[in-house]
Amino acid sequence: MLNGEIGADEIEGRILIIGTSAAGLLDLRATPLEASVPGVSLHAQAVEQMLLGTFLERPDFATVGELLYILAIGSLIAFLIYRLGALGSAILCGIAIAAVIGISWYAFKSLGLLVDPIYPAVALAAIYLAGTVVIFLRTERERNRVRNAFSHYMAPALVERLADDPSRLKLGGETREMTLLFSDVRGFTTISEGLSAEELTRFLNSLFTPLSNIILEEQGTIDKFMGDAVMAFWNAPLEDNAHPSHACSAALRIMGEMDRLNAMWHEEAETKGRSFKPVKIGIGLNTGICCVGNLGSETRFDYSVIGDNVNLASRLEGQSKTYDVGTVVGESTRDRAPDFAFLELDLLKVKGKTEATRIFALLGDNAVKDSRDFISLTERHEELLTRYRARDWDAAENLARECEKMNSSSLEKLYALYRERIAYFRTNPPPPQWDGTAEALSK
Repeated sequence: MLNGEIGADEIEGRILIIGTSAAGLLDLRATPLEASVPGVSLHAQAVEQMLLGTFLERPDFATVGELLYILAIGSLIAFLIYRLGALGSAILCGIAIAAVIGISWYAFKSLGLLVDPIYPAVALAAIYLAGTVVIFLRTERERNRVRNAFSHYMAPALVERLADDPSRLKLGGETREMTLLFSDVRGFTTISEGLSAEELTRFLNSLFTPLSNIILEEQGTIDKFMGDAVMAFWNAPLEDNAHPSHACSAALRIMGEMDRLNAMWHEEAETKGRSFKPVKIGIGLNTGICCVGNLGSETRFDYSVIGDNVNLASRLEGQSKTYDVGTVVGESTRDRAPDFAFLELDLLKVKGKTEATRIFALLGDNAVKDSRDFISLTERHEELLTRYRARDWDAAENLARECEKMNSSSLEKLYALYRERIAYFRTNPPPPQWDGTAEALSK
């Protein structure tokens, strides 16, 4: 310019700014966009903005708008995180952050307005993270509560399933079809008389531990221990469509476990020089509608089950002594567990019931059911019951003796019981309306 290389016509009517860019001349300035900008460039940009008349402004409503946006969207995220979960609320949070960035850019590019996207984005992300942490902690607390509540009553796998979905646990009471199991040691009073308190405790622990493990492995829930008795149920708190079969399988396994336990106790008794009498247990199974849930008072409650079918299961366990069979099963359980071997015991009116119910002995699994011996025994046994209820005493007595010779399931007392009834009815005929129903004299 000084040498005349640039003509006056090229300068006339223009604003000319002269400056330096060398670092040693100390005219370098920092800006929000760059760390080092020559001061002359800042002057040029300021002059250009004044000439063009375009200014970046922050409107008065910007702060209020940003706060309202944070409040509205933050409240929506906090609410929906409980409804949609972490994923749904994360999508909403992402959309909200993208929206505020888009609005800020549009206001800057097209309107010359400064709307801050940073604080709303950070605030919404913080609300989402805080809500996620709260949900996580609440979920873990709920899972721990479920684990602590059911770890002693249910199999670990079922506890984990329940912990993963606590909504399956309906607090209070609910009505559903269930299978009940009652187990009791026969002659427990006599057994306990010969043992000290410590020995009795060890005996019960050695009995209940394997029995409990079997129930839990068969997806059952242990309700309570009552002295020498165990009460358990199936199909709660988790649904189990095969609950009658699982209960029957548990009963058979318990009976098999008693052989091992008796061998162990016999060996212990011989070691101590004490006489030993085999321990027998009776089991009652019944399926029906019950009320299950957290039952009790506001300060103390247990997860338990009540109902008429519960009482019937208890009564059936008591009848295992009368018929001298290991497991007595109600008709509804028999109908729902077709893969097991059942033999009808009687048409019985149990204590406290006005109507009779058909009861059955559980004798084995599907292999026993399909065996030739069991099929033959079942045919003759059903003929026995038909003749007995038709008052054909001679045929019924002959069939009872025939069945007693055929069976290999220790049903001698059952057929002896029928022969005793037949002998009684010969001299004391039942009334005309009699249909073969027997009435239980004890629980």
